[in-house]
Amino acid sequence: MIHPTVIISKKAKISSKVEIGPYVVIGDNVEIGAGTKIDSFCTLTGHTVIGKNNHIFSNAVLGSIPQDLKYKGEESHLFIGDNNKIREFVTINVGTSNGGGKTIIGNNNLIMAYAHIAHDCIINNHTIIANAGTLAGHVDVEDNAVIGGLTGIHQFVKIGRFSIIGGCSKVVQDIPPYSTCDGHPAKIRGVNIVGLRRSGFDSNSRSVLKEAFKILFSSGHPITEGIDILKNELSETEEIKYLVEFIQNSKRGICI
Repeated sequence: MIHPTVIISKKAKISSKVEIGPYVVIGDNVEIGAGTKIDSFCTLTGHTVIGKNNHIFSNAVLGSIPQDLKYKGEESHLFIGDNNKIREFVTINVGTSNGGGKTIIGNNNLIMAYAHIAHDCIINNHTIIANAGTLAGHVDVEDNAVIGGLTGIHQFVKIGRFSIIGGCSKVVQDIPPYSTCDGHPAKIRGVNIVGLRRSGFDSNSRSVLKEAFKILFSSGHPITEGIDILKNELSETEEIKYLVEFIQNSKRGICI
């Protein structure tokens, strides 16, 4: 299951149940779990741990050093979970000391061709990053988020769960959970109704979120006043609690 042209360091830890295509290069500190398939011409380097049943398509480069002038060669890591699809020419860097020293990719993600995930990013679970999506350092993407193709995301931005960002957007502030955002710079366009329906949110949950978004982002009230109105007028569902918590904890502000 390993092509004879592959170059693997003797220090690497590779499961016997891994399939590796032609001309792959695997460095000293790489670990790969069972069931993972690596297509031709990939480079896996750095302190990189890859879990089970991933498919890494041709020409991906995983674990390369950060594109950060402050990086001075200190040990840092890339952790990739299970059941991810990482498509052609994707690049993912290890972390830096300023970001805890690790970049983390969770489980069941689809990262499409030419996407770039920079140092210290955290990609949680069941996300989609479309073609040429570009994440600067320290970006946090929550579960079930969708990032459109050719979208650029600024450092330290947080992408809320079950949100969707339209293609070619410029994201410089946090994207609220459950939202649809688009533009240059990205703005809130409404609730991600289609995504929520497909993910099993019932009609009542969707209706409450629509009303919450109207109060917060369309009523003309400052966000702090909108939150107070929302708490007094709407049911305190799990989604509303999390939406309020996300906004109140935002460090870069919300992309209204």
